[in-house]
Formats: sequence, structure tokens, C-alpha cells
Amino acid sequence: MSASDKNPEATQPRLDYVMCASPAGTHRMAYWEWGDPSNSRVLLCVHGLTRTGRDFDKLAQRLAPHYRVVCPDIVGRGTSDWLINPAGYVVPQYVADLLTLIARLKPATLDWVGTSMGGLIGLGLSGALAMSALAQPVRTGAGLPEDRGVPLGKMVLNDIGPMLKADGLERIAAYVGQPMSFDSFDEAVAYVRSVSASFGEHDEEGWKALTRYVFVEQDGQWVKHYDLRIAEPFALQNEAAMQASELMLWRAYESLTEPVLIVRGELSDLLTEATAQEMLRRNPQARLHTVPGVGHAPTLRSDDQITVVEKFLLGNTA
Repeated sequence: MSASDKNPEATQPRLDYVMCASPAGTHRMAYWEWGDPSNSRVLLCVHGLTRTGRDFDKLAQRLAPHYRVVCPDIVGRGTSDWLINPAGYVVPQYVADLLTLIARLKPATLDWVGTSMGGLIGLGLSGALAMSALAQPVRTGAGLPEDRGVPLGKMVLNDIGPMLKADGLERIAAYVGQPMSFDSFDEAVAYVRSVSASFGEHDEEGWKALTRYVFVEQDGQWVKHYDLRIAEPFALQNEAAMQASELMLWRAYESLTEPVLIVRGELSDLLTEATAQEMLRRNPQARLHTVPGVGHAPTLRSDDQITVVEKFLLGNTA
């Protein structure tokens, strides 16, 4: 008898919310949680630009015996609130929201799996922690103890790095803010399958799972389950801003002191092989796994992809 047979609830996550703040006010961020809620070993799984925390269901089910697995819906997506001001749909706001969530979780150890945007958020968090450490004054015996910081550990960067290829960004920009509505769920599945062909081969149930939480039924129509305004700050990026962001991301990446697993789709149009090799050169803690026949981004749903991540996180040889 499997663990899921003994405990049917192990196959479904718990849903909770945390209140976060932005310059425009407050908003709730939803998160899906798997495993023992008293487990202080936490794994944060953070999704891509238009996706939700439910992308990690299969990975979370596998790792729940070892971790308290927490998969947020980043603000503006899924069951989370939408921001009043769409200018807030940027990495610094997402980092602030995740810090609020981490403060609630109080992890003793914190590992990270970030797909695309989720990886950028992880790097943003790392950079913020590095800057905070540099800014700390010399202690005189007062204040919080030294070990009360964020215990950021191993990081999986799923098809993302400090340098992003323009072709991939343009492809994503072409559909992210476009309103879509369909008369049936099957039509929504066909649409997701068409714009996400780079995810690689999936069976029909797999494509339904990849659609179920990014489309929602409203008034008899299936529509995108995210705030279309997330495309607005995405579209405002110019070359100068991209270069400044790239510099900060490289610094953040180089500040990672724990093991890093770079997962790259062999056909990725966002993370090039050259950038992946440069990442290996710049951080001796990093290693690379390439997923054959897949572009941007591996979904971490197949057994072989999950096993690579599992072995890396649990300390075995992938």
C-alpha cells in the first residue's frame, strides 16, 4: 500500500493565504502546501510568468515525505489577489512577498525550485540577502542573534539565468497580455498546448493538468486565470534596463554559496547553452542538467525530470 493509499489527503495540497504589502496597499498571496506543516525543512517552488503553484503538484507529491513543500501563486496569478497598480508586477515586489511568506513559515532550512520567473525571484532574494549582509553594522551585543536570517540553501534554476535571450522574451511577450476566451475547457487545453509546445511531449491528461489552473470558467467562458496587466511592466523593458538587471542578476547568482542545479531545456530559446556554461564558470557550486528535446521550460512533471531534482535536493548523485 502506497503512502497516498494510506493517507488520501497526501495527494492534495492545503491552501492558505498570507497578507503582503505594496506601495498601493495590501494584497493576499495564496500558497499551496504539501507535507507535514510542522516540518522545518521547507522547499519553496516558484512558478513561471503566467503559471501557478499547482505546476509543481507532481514534484511536491514526490518530495512531501522529506519537506514541507510550499508552492505560492505569485500575486496576480491563480488564487492570489491582483495588484491595484500593475507597475508592481516586478521581481522586487515578488521578493518582498516571498520574504513575508518565509517569515510565516519560519524554516530551519530553505531550498528553492524556481521555473523561469521563479528562478529570477530566487536570484532576487539571494541578491537582497547579500546586500543586507553587507549593510549590517558591527554588532555590539544587542539586537537579533546572527542566525535569525533567511536560511537559503540549495537552489534549482529551471531554464533561467542572469542573461536572457531576446528571442524567448519576444515570444512570451507576444501572448502574455492577450485576452483569450473559449467556449469549452478542451479549447483552452488546445490553446495552452499550442503556445506551450516548447514544454515538450505530454499526454492528454498532462496538457489538461497544465491548463486546469491557468484558465478559469467565468460566465460560461474559459478565460486566463491571471491579471493580463502583468504584461505592462514586461513590455516596458528597454535595453538599458535589461543590461542593468543582468548585472545585478550575475552578482546575485555569484553570491550563491550553496549547491545550484541549472536545469536547461536542450531547445530553450531563453537560456542559451553559452549562458549555462558561463554560469558554471562563474559559480563553482553549480552543475548543469540538460533535458533533451525540450525548450522553455521543462515542466518537472515527468519521472525523469523529477528524479534529477529529487536526487540533487536530497544530496544524492543525479
